[in-house]
Amino acid sequence: QLVESGGGLVQPGGSLRLSCKTYGYTLDHYALGWFRQAPGKGREGVSCISANGDYTNYADSVKGRFTISRDIAANTVYLQMNSLKPEDTAVYYCAADPYSAKSIATLAANNYDYWGQGTQVTVSS
Repeated sequence: QLVESGGGLVQPGGSLRLSCKTYGYTLDHYALGWFRQAPGKGREGVSCISANGDYTNYADSVKGRFTISRDIAANTVYLQMNSLKPEDTAVYYCAADPYSAKSIATLAANNYDYWGQGTQVTVSS
């Protein structure tokens, strides 16, 4: 089970930190990813981190603004989002990929088998 939290309403230029608590998953056994889906749009890969933590990747639209990290002991993955823009408004999901090698992670949603329920992020003045 994956449970996201930390979403909310924030003004443009503001920050939020999303958390994804995992239950029954050992973070160093799975690649983890953050995805988002805005109304009327498809699901977009935002960021991912490999099982060994050595590899991270970001969508071009969030590079330099978002940072993925994890706390193995807490079984939690984070997404720090800074300089938020209205176009970042979406439901954000975390997901676990049990298949990729330990040093690899992907932004392709179809690689991920386990998904959280999502948390709403709204960027508006």
